[in-house]
Amino acid sequence: MQQFIEQLTAKLAGMNPEMSEERARTWVELLWSDYEASSAKAGYEYKSAEHTAKLVDQLITSYGDKLHLFASKNPKFAALLEN
Repeated sequence: MQQFIEQLTAKLAGMNPEMSEERARTWVELLWSDYEASSAKAGYEYKSAEHTAKLVDQLITSYGDKLHLFASKNPKFAALLEN
C-alpha cells in the first residue's frame, strides 16, 4: 500500500504545481481512506490495495490539477489540508 501511496503522491504533486509534496500525500491518503470507508459502509467486500490505487489514480487524473481549489471552498477538508 505504501508504494501505491508514494507513486500517487508523486503523480499528484507533478500534476499540480500549487501543491507541496506533503499536501499531495495528504490528499492521496484522504481519497484512499474515503473510498475504502465508503465502500465498507455500503457493505462491499474489500477488493485490494491495487483496486483502491486504480480508483485514486483515476481521480487524480481527472481532478488532480484542481484539488487545491476544492480545499479552499470546503471547510471540512480545509482544516485537514492547512499548511
